[in-house]
Amino acid sequence: MTLTGKAKLAGVMGWPVSHSRSPRLHGYWLDRYGVDGAYLPLPVRPEGLEQALRALPVLGFGGCNLTIPHKEAALGICDRLDPLAERIGAVNMVSVEPDGSLYGTNSDAFGFIENLRQGAPDWDAAAGPVCLLGAGGASRALIVGLLDAGAPSIRLCNRSFHRAESLAEVFGPEVEALEWEERAGAIEGTNLLVNATSLGMSGQPPLELDLSLLPDATLVTDIVYSPLETPLLAAAKARGNRTVDGLGMLLHQARPGFSAWFGREPEVTQELRDFVLGE
Repeated sequence: MTLTGKAKLAGVMGWPVSHSRSPRLHGYWLDRYGVDGAYLPLPVRPEGLEQALRALPVLGFGGCNLTIPHKEAALGICDRLDPLAERIGAVNMVSVEPDGSLYGTNSDAFGFIENLRQGAPDWDAAAGPVCLLGAGGASRALIVGLLDAGAPSIRLCNRSFHRAESLAEVFGPEVEALEWEERAGAIEGTNLLVNATSLGMSGQPPLELDLSLLPDATLVTDIVYSPLETPLLAAAKARGNRTVDGLGMLLHQARPGFSAWFGREPEVTQELRDFVLGE
């Protein structure tokens, strides 16, 4: 990578941020497309978020991504918000406008749906209901993405029923909140099963789920990518279901930012997947 005084700059703000794979991901694209630019990890404490965001235009940055714990706080800092970010209730991408103002949007829903479309090209969101496990911050983006893609209904199961119920109230009758104990029955007749909990992630407790009622044609995905094949995906694959791992969501959600800040529409390839995992 060669940098000049005209290099385009972007980065990712988080606290901590050292675990983020985004600099490696964007660095791959910068090298591949020969872009004069850099994408930097930006460790920013929560109390310094507004100051850091306001510094972007001063320092010549085109924008940045936001990760935990900044996504919701940025809603009240950006000068203008994409309606999608408002619906999701979080910002994961900030762009600096020509006048120096900050425009906030969210590419998580895009990344989730694009990952499914790449991993299962013939999958049709409108073909049936979805069972979504987990009602955390990521679930809001998944619900928006699925409803916009045409999913007729979403069965939302969470270990805390109150959180599922609150989320269902936000999105209306298409989202039904169910008790965690109902999850095995909630997968019956579904078109898609999504695990958006931390269960099954490396170092976390396993996701205990009886798949006996899962239709053979149901697509199964997990937004976790460590391990790449979670126990849920392994169990679904063993019984013949198609599966899509969670790495592609990370890769695809990065595409809009790279395009906006560096002026190239990047591709998500197997080589990129191998490179990002190879760290």
